Amino acid sequence: MLSKVKKRSGKIVRFQRSKIKNSILKSMKDLKHVDGEVAEEVTKEIIRRLKAKFPKIIPSVEDVQDVVEDVLIAYDLSDLAKEYILYRARHKELQDVKRLIGIKKDGLKLTVNAITVLEKRYLLRNRNGDVKESPKQMFQRVAKHVASIEKGKLKKRYSEEFYGIMSNLEFLPNTPCLVNSGTKLGQLASCFVLPIEDSMESIYETLKNSALIFQSGGGVGYDFSGLRRKGAIIKSTNRQSSGPVSFMEVFNKSSDVIKQGGIRRGASIGVLKVDHPDILDFITAKTQGKLENFNISVAITDEFMKKVISNGDYFLKYPLREFGQEKVSKLKARDVFEMICANSWSHGDPGLIFIDEINRKNTLKKLGRIRTTNPCGETDLFSNESCVLGSINLSKMIRNGRVDWVKLDKVVRLGVRFLDNVIDVNKYPLKEIEEITKANRKIGLGIMGWADMLIQLGIKYDSNGGLELANKVMKFIKNKAEDESVKLGREKGVFKNFKKSSLRKRRRNATLLAIAPTGSISIIAGCSSGIEPLFGLAYVRDILKGRLFEVNEKFKEMLRYRGSYSKDLILKVAKKGTLRGLDVPKEIKKLFVTALDMKPEWHVKMQAGFQKHVDNSVSKTVNLPKNATVEDIKKVYLQAYRSKCKGITVYRYGSRKKQVLYLGDNGYITVSHDYSGGCLSRECGF
Repeated sequence: MLSKVKKRSGKIVRFQRSKIKNSILKSMKDLKHVDGEVAEEVTKEIIRRLKAKFPKIIPSVEDVQDVVEDVLIAYDLSDLAKEYILYRARHKELQDVKRLIGIKKDGLKLTVNAITVLEKRYLLRNRNGDVKESPKQMFQRVAKHVASIEKGKLKKRYSEEFYGIMSNLEFLPNTPCLVNSGTKLGQLASCFVLPIEDSMESIYETLKNSALIFQSGGGVGYDFSGLRRKGAIIKSTNRQSSGPVSFMEVFNKSSDVIKQGGIRRGASIGVLKVDHPDILDFITAKTQGKLENFNISVAITDEFMKKVISNGDYFLKYPLREFGQEKVSKLKARDVFEMICANSWSHGDPGLIFIDEINRKNTLKKLGRIRTTNPCGETDLFSNESCVLGSINLSKMIRNGRVDWVKLDKVVRLGVRFLDNVIDVNKYPLKEIEEITKANRKIGLGIMGWADMLIQLGIKYDSNGGLELANKVMKFIKNKAEDESVKLGREKGVFKNFKKSSLRKRRRNATLLAIAPTGSISIIAGCSSGIEPLFGLAYVRDILKGRLFEVNEKFKEMLRYRGSYSKDLILKVAKKGTLRGLDVPKEIKKLFVTALDMKPEWHVKMQAGFQKHVDNSVSKTVNLPKNATVEDIKKVYLQAYRSKCKGITVYRYGSRKKQVLYLGDNGYITVSHDYSGGCLSRECGF
């Protein structure tokens, strides 16, 4: 009698007929052809053969799977047999990775890449360095900790609801929250801005504070515009100052030495105003081999851009402490702009921050001007302010081929409450940061899986339909987030500095939305990164001690549905990185457009479309092909300014020696283990 089966681990468990049928149905689903009657008939034949083949001994899992394959082939279901073999291989691969890492079965539907990233960066370890929790336990730990600030019965309710949206991969918070929740360190924010004043005491105090933030998993933004120019006389010593770029090199070395959260080097952005006397040294720093651990951006003013457009001159100014913003020299704005574009073309930096646009939208003007952003540019923060981020997985917000607005509403509201709770349970690295963060209560709820959502709905990324949906989805998220913050304001109180803000409605949080690049968390969620388009459809991923061949699941499903799938085609895609020139159905080629296939202006249009409804900023990279020109970058930067983006970043393929996606020595497009499908160059690990 067939009653038991031997697992790969050697453990004897009860034989379950339903598992065979479910695996066949899963393979049918992947082929877009589900037939319950056929699945039942095939299952009966499999059971009959197993009883005949193993009348007295217990079969192994592999024995059962071999019989399944034989029966599928005997029934002339060759396509289904192939899909079952692939399903079997994927399942075994996942189990092997889990076993290697030491993770027991926990019921979560995570990919091999997700498990690998979790093991490497997120799951807690014991004193011997061995993983001591499963992904399920990690989500439970985070949910319980973040809900601990709730009162009475709400504590249990929200612990369960927070766990639900995380374990279903519908929402994930930023990396420090997943790593540090419920631990002794307890620092949960990813974004910080620290002040740098024109004195040795301030510079090295900030350097020390940066180290503490890096150690806890956060990234830091700095504005170096307050430092005196290179060559200026220092009154206390009668010697010349070495200028902002030299001090940035000190910070650069520190972020290289101190790993972020003990895992990777600290993420930093350095900003310098376009009218600082050392702006030319700053613009060319990357071409001289400096500041390799920094993202750098020029703080661009409206005055400067007007001079670029009119081909006029603009003045450079000394910092305040020297000569009270005296105009000291002038440059032709267009020459400086072209220098910025040329260096962005050659090295991917500097990017631009439109600082006047940021401050126009600043609802807390009475507290002062915002001077810089976090490392990836999605949060606009005052000095000594932090922000916690979280992202909704839009690929999970589809039901029956349509946007599930009811589900999205629920996840938005839970996301706002989750992030607001984080502000209170967080352990801050500095008292000054805690005070201003709690006074403003800024949160950054964003999205990921945007490209996946468009594909599921059959909408081309670079199309008016894509822009229309972006407007509709983000406007909906904005309205629901604002409504939830108003409700939280009634329940828990409005933020302390509300009366100093220009907001009309009393609410809990000064800002609510920020679209981050979602590097690592989008791998965990198994979706596309932020609002980026797909970059590659098939590639080889470096993983653990080997390599893993990867194909976009939606692309594979559609090829099978149209009868166009073949191993040979996939290999060609993995070598080219694009569908151009390949024999693929027109509608598939149109839908699966990659970042390098589309015209640059569509990247900017999409970013600007989302920015209209986001009170913080939108982090997005305009990925350009290797043959893009400096003129292309000029057009992108001017379009971003005119479209009222708050910042803009470009990356021309191959413009840096190190990038996470490259043509490997195996002849295939190859990606690093932590590549998530979007930004190729800048630090986007959050």
